[in-house]
Amino acid sequence: MRPALALRELLVDSQLLPDRDLGETGQVTAQTYDVVVIGAGPAGENAADYAIRGSSRTALMVERELVGGECSYYACIPSKAMLRPVEVRATAQHLGGLPDDIPLDIPALLARRDYWVSDYSDAGQAKWAEGAGIDLVRGTARLIGERRLLITSGDGTRKVEARLAVVVATGSSPVIPAAFAGVRPWSSRDATGITEVPSSIAVIGGGVVSVEACHWLAALGAKVTLLVRGERLLDRFERFAADLVVQGLRTAGVDVRFGAQVTAAGRDGAADTGLGKVHGGPVTLTVGGAEEKFAEVLVATGRKPATDELGLDSVGLTAADFANPAARPDWLHVVGDVGGQAPLTHWGKYKARLVGDLIAARADGLPDPDVPNKVPVPQVVFTDPQLASVGITEADAAAQDIDVECVEVDLTSASGTALLRDDAGGKAKLVFAAGGGGLLGATFAGTEVAELLHAATVAIVGHLTPDQLWHAVPSYPTASEVWLRLLEAYRTH
Repeated sequence: MRPALALRELLVDSQLLPDRDLGETGQVTAQTYDVVVIGAGPAGENAADYAIRGSSRTALMVERELVGGECSYYACIPSKAMLRPVEVRATAQHLGGLPDDIPLDIPALLARRDYWVSDYSDAGQAKWAEGAGIDLVRGTARLIGERRLLITSGDGTRKVEARLAVVVATGSSPVIPAAFAGVRPWSSRDATGITEVPSSIAVIGGGVVSVEACHWLAALGAKVTLLVRGERLLDRFERFAADLVVQGLRTAGVDVRFGAQVTAAGRDGAADTGLGKVHGGPVTLTVGGAEEKFAEVLVATGRKPATDELGLDSVGLTAADFANPAARPDWLHVVGDVGGQAPLTHWGKYKARLVGDLIAARADGLPDPDVPNKVPVPQVVFTDPQLASVGITEADAAAQDIDVECVEVDLTSASGTALLRDDAGGKAKLVFAAGGGGLLGATFAGTEVAELLHAATVAIVGHLTPDQLWHAVPSYPTASEVWLRLLEAYRTH
């Protein structure tokens, strides 16, 4: 499908509408689909695809920005495209026999980023939708009644009805504190879309976006100051892992400050200069009563579900109702960040696959698919060192009154990890149900630990116990040998 078509031409060209679609009263009649998805990010794409795959069912996706969503152009993909060369250089600098003064080719790094975001063109994603049999309309959609929507674009409005289901996958939007309202701060989009490297930058926030951005900004040559309001980073993770990330940031030259409350911000010449460009003159921040100047400021203080324009009141829902599956009608489904769950692409896509399967099963008159009550959420933070975690932490267990047994070892107790780089370090921790019960959580912090995480995810989903894991033999010499060291520690704890 050609993404540049105007709405009317697009609808007629793809046979969504006849050239004339007027009822006897002269009013536009609603087009009907089996499934209508609001938002064509990864979650929306998966929901539409799985709902109609292998059937004659029809699906429509409505997207007001780029098909493929935040992850494809402004989040996961561009950030990892920039972080990987930085990570490889750091590894090479800490391997005997290789030079330690390897330069970073910044234009090449940014060109790699542009390649992976398809130069901010979604033509390929639109073509995928066409191949999957999913129709696409570029515009905004809001509910106007049960299974009924109004689509608005530059060409006017169009009514659409869904026979089976409406899926909301509108994602989330950044939260910008009032103190920064007048300075046009960078958002995460500017950080991943960087084209002009500021001489200095203050990064506000203590979450994943902040710490990952600090790494590539420092590597690109910016003087980076990370201002964290609380007393630690990444507070949903094991404390030891977060502390190792702080050490890595400081080693990379980032000035990490805790208890740093920004009470005011000012800037002359604030302007929308474009994605990834410095947005005006120097920014003056008041931090702890003292003023400091920075060439730019990145605000990464969280995101909120994008529900404001959905027309929820037309179906008797409030935003709180919308976030509660039990309060929503059975034809209305929510996937991705807008649902208020873990704001992770892989988690949104997983939930979307479940929704697509559910819609398909009900359409075919089959029972609802079985879904486990609890599925662990895996997450990797692509810093140096990497942080990989799945399931519950020891603190989570205490808060939930779960009796657990924990073991922790140095990653370098596995020779495969020690071989990865000469300054390898890090730790690994497992959380088991007490009394020889199944694995409940795992955290790894160190070089390339992302690739250790899925084994832990499988073990948690499979309720594998220490005795069962003892017979899962790791290859030598690989980083996976840390599993053996962890189980040895469990047997002797």
